[in-house]
Amino acid sequence: MPALIRHVLFPGRHHLVTAFQVAYLTDLLAGRVRDADGEPVTCAPDARVVWALTSASHSGTRRNPVPAHRREAMIEAVTTRAGLASLVVPVADVPPSPRFAHTVLATSELVLGEALAPHDTVVACSTPEVAAMYAAEGYRIATAEAGAPGDPARPWDVLERMVAGDDAWRTVAHPDAVAFYERYRLDAHVRLVHTDPTVQDDGDLTETRDYATYTAAFDDASDRKWEQVAPHVRPGRIVDLGCAAGGLLERAARDPRLAESDLYGVDVSRHLVAEAEHRRAQGVFANPNVFFAQRNLLLGPVFPERSVDTTTTIALTHEIASYGDGRADLELLARRVFEHTRPGGVWINSDVLGPADPERVVDLVLDGDADVPARDLSGLERAQAAAHVAGLSPAARLVQFAQDFPALSGAEVKVEWVERGADRSVARTTLRTAMEYLCTRDYTDSWLSECHERFCDLTGDDWTDLLTGVGFELEPGSGPWRNDWLVEHRLSVGAALRDPVTGAPVDWPDTHVLTVARRPLVPVG
Repeated sequence: MPALIRHVLFPGRHHLVTAFQVAYLTDLLAGRVRDADGEPVTCAPDARVVWALTSASHSGTRRNPVPAHRREAMIEAVTTRAGLASLVVPVADVPPSPRFAHTVLATSELVLGEALAPHDTVVACSTPEVAAMYAAEGYRIATAEAGAPGDPARPWDVLERMVAGDDAWRTVAHPDAVAFYERYRLDAHVRLVHTDPTVQDDGDLTETRDYATYTAAFDDASDRKWEQVAPHVRPGRIVDLGCAAGGLLERAARDPRLAESDLYGVDVSRHLVAEAEHRRAQGVFANPNVFFAQRNLLLGPVFPERSVDTTTTIALTHEIASYGDGRADLELLARRVFEHTRPGGVWINSDVLGPADPERVVDLVLDGDADVPARDLSGLERAQAAAHVAGLSPAARLVQFAQDFPALSGAEVKVEWVERGADRSVARTTLRTAMEYLCTRDYTDSWLSECHERFCDLTGDDWTDLLTGVGFELEPGSGPWRNDWLVEHRLSVGAALRDPVTGAPVDWPDTHVLTVARRPLVPVG
């Protein structure tokens, strides 16, 4: 005679609990359900459902829109009201693996302090591929939705109805789950995550970025960036949009002037916010009032109107233009920042900049042979693509850029080779294209990601028009500037600009902009 079942293991992400699931699990504990082999499942009087909450360390993405603590609280609320004896076991997010079932079982044993053995555990699972993993471990399977008449909706189906605006999701979800969603406005949050056009399924702008390299580069520049923006920061509520892993706020937290200020880091990237939170837990920030959030300001306000004293954006605005709708999204960003800025407060923006005369034709003189065909990198691993691009000469790398940059960024590139040689080649192009290439070419670790980004969308005059157009006033010192270190150590290495008519050197244009935009104390007009 089979042993009595003491545990019903119910693995899943559990972003929603349906009425069917509660009824099915209740019947399973009551012995009214047969397993996949048609055998009755007899449970002990003290049997419990173990909700294995997978992807518990992953949230804010289309794959996992609801954070684990909300999912766990929802399960507790639903099962308590339903009288369904349950335990919740959070399971960290892991890459797809044939040992997934083993991971869930090992985590459950660690959390509960006892093993869920095959002789006293049945696994409730409607996904055949996942169920097969547990069956291979010797567990009996209760097929849940997959074995029920009428093919009941799975939680993810219900979530998709919610995203589509179909209110029928409320009739399929368990009533207490609906109440929980409404209490915390999770339905609006899920729709926001799923409809964000700039973010990939896993919660990032791009799938081709090397985040270790990106974070290290941002951290290395944080001292210099903070030195640049610190004189303009107003104490109070300080918000760093596009905060990455918190490098700039780490410097702000050490500033005695800001000891009484609240520091907020906001980024759209799940990876970067998670790293910032990890750093905070390690005690990196001297100011205890440092907070981080994964948000996209373009999709809705993050802070109440007139509540922020200082907003900083460092190397962010070109990403917004590149991954969004160009200048239109920058204008939307400017309006949102203006709305949340207190009168007298400031928005400090530092970023790359397009040349003042972007359509001027120049000759770009590059070391190396341009007679090297571009390669299709789309099928390569990131490290392979990086190695290939890193091995190209400056001239050959422009050939690769002229293929990848238009395809990924949507920008037009016109390159006419007027000289090709083994040691030197000359490309006739616009100053905008030349600067886009020279500002991109050294970022080989994330080449395809970088080729998605446009550095030269706006000129200094464009920024003035954009900021004053939404109501800001520009403080003295705002405007374009040239990073001469960048010119000497990056732009001019193996490259030069010449006038195509006279052959004379062309001065390097401004490369960056710093704007300190103040919201007037009294509305203009």
